[in-house]
This record gives sequence, C-alpha cells and structure tokens, in this order.
Amino acid sequence: MSPATVPTGTDLTPAPTDRTAGYALLAELAGPGAATTLGGLDALAPGFPDWIVTSLFGGTYQRPGLALRDRQIANLAALTALGGVEPQLADHVRYSRRIGLTEAEITEVIVHLAPYVGLPKALAGLRVATATFADGDGGGDAAARAEAKAGTGTGTEAAAETVAGSATPGADA
Repeated sequence: MSPATVPTGTDLTPAPTDRTAGYALLAELAGPGAATTLGGLDALAPGFPDWIVTSLFGGTYQRPGLALRDRQIANLAALTALGGVEPQLADHVRYSRRIGLTEAEITEVIVHLAPYVGLPKALAGLRVATATFADGDGGGDAAARAEAKAGTGTGTEAAAETVAGSATPGADA
C-alpha cells in the first residue's frame, strides 16, 4: 500500500514540521542549556541536530492529542525501557522537572515500569533519575530531597535514593 493510500482515520493529524517551533520547544524544555543539548553533534554529523530538533520537537511534539506532560511521561517510560540511553533519559528527567513533574512522579513512572521492562532496567532508570535530581538541574525538587534525607517524606524519593545509590552498575538482579 502506498503512503498516499494508507488510511489515516479521522482523528490522526499529520505532524507539522516547524523548525522555529522545534527550537522554541527545545529551549522551553532544556532551558538555558538548549544550545548545548545536542553537544558537538553538528561537527560530527552536520545537519543532524537540526533534523532532530525540526522533526522531533518541531514535528512529533507539535501534534495535537497529548499534553507535553503526557509526552514526557511516555519519553521517560520509553527511554527507561530501552536501557543504554542514560544521557537521553537524564535529559528527559530534567525536561520533565522543568515542565512541572515532581521527583515523586518521575520516580513513580520508573517504578511502575519494573514489571513491564524488568527490574534491572527500572533500577538503572532510578539511578539516572536520582543522579539527575542530585544535580539540582531542571528545577529539582529540593524540598522533597530534604524530606527524603530527613525521613519525613512519603518514602518514594528515599526509596529511589536507596535503591539507586546502593546498586552498582552491573549488579542488577
């Protein structure tokens, strides 16, 4: 079936490709570090960072149907499930914090995945999240961290720190 004859349904809208919107959204998500988010990738693969920003942040993210918060939850889940993409997961933990997800919510997304993606991937995701929270980058939840360390919080953050901090790379069950 050619792309022109593939039924799209009445609710499926083609994704726009808007470079300006893509860079604006990346700046909103990444904050002041947006310009360095893709690092020196342009020197290695000229034009590739622009393609990523334009097609992903200026395309897929611009589709109607999901709120930015929901897209970030999906990203956290997908990146945790993939494993081996710790830098991207850390970025999306920061992005999620910048748009208002709490440390407890991010932690719960990753904990929820354990029976679906496996304990080792969930533990690895928790280690990335804990390290990212500790960086204080992305509007970190300092009050929740203080509660967790003092033992006065809900326990979710403390559990994540305990699991993530005590597990060593390669020692996952």
